[in-house]
Amino acid sequence: MSVEPPGPVASSWMAKPVDAIPTGALSRLRAEAAGCRACPLWRPATQTVFGRGRAAARLVLIGEQPGDREDLAGAPFVGPAGQLLRETLAQVGIDAASVYFTNAVKHFKFVPRGKRRLHQRANAAEQAACRPWLAAELARIAPEVVVALGAMAAQTLFGNAFRVTAQRGVWQTLPNARPALATWHPAALLRMRSPERAQAERQFAEDLARVADRLAH
Repeated sequence: MSVEPPGPVASSWMAKPVDAIPTGALSRLRAEAAGCRACPLWRPATQTVFGRGRAAARLVLIGEQPGDREDLAGAPFVGPAGQLLRETLAQVGIDAASVYFTNAVKHFKFVPRGKRRLHQRANAAEQAACRPWLAAELARIAPEVVVALGAMAAQTLFGNAFRVTAQRGVWQTLPNARPALATWHPAALLRMRSPERAQAERQFAEDLARVADRLAH
């Protein structure tokens, strides 16, 4: 795998540090990530779930980590959370085909419960091991706008002090001056109960509408 030391452009997409950033086209990065052994998560996972979408995307959406459906399909946001995300994008006028979808962590972490595999949050070391791939995706695509879905992605971009519950929907400026914001992860919305869920879904749509408006100007 070819890498370059973090530079003022490639490393400035996120607050958290990256030791080395893979280089090359997205197809090459995807092929290299398929063999990543930087942390133990690859062992029980079916496959690496790398980002998908346009290499020239103006918008990158960053989730937290793949779920069961994504692990089996090898693509991000293909389960119920992805369906809700795409429905909301369409609602606010963003074409999902124009977006690049990815996650902060590229392997599904889970605990087996009978025939089910229950999602488990990647720890700090596992997140750090995956961070070079996200840095490489952002550096290669160089999007106009970045959206973090959920706390893990938001803290990767903005630092550990960032709280989605308090700061979602507020425009942030990345170190390289690109605009970014954080909002709810759609999977979190699916776990909520009414009336909290209805309110959070409205906030989610409002946040993505802000993104649509930013891209339109």
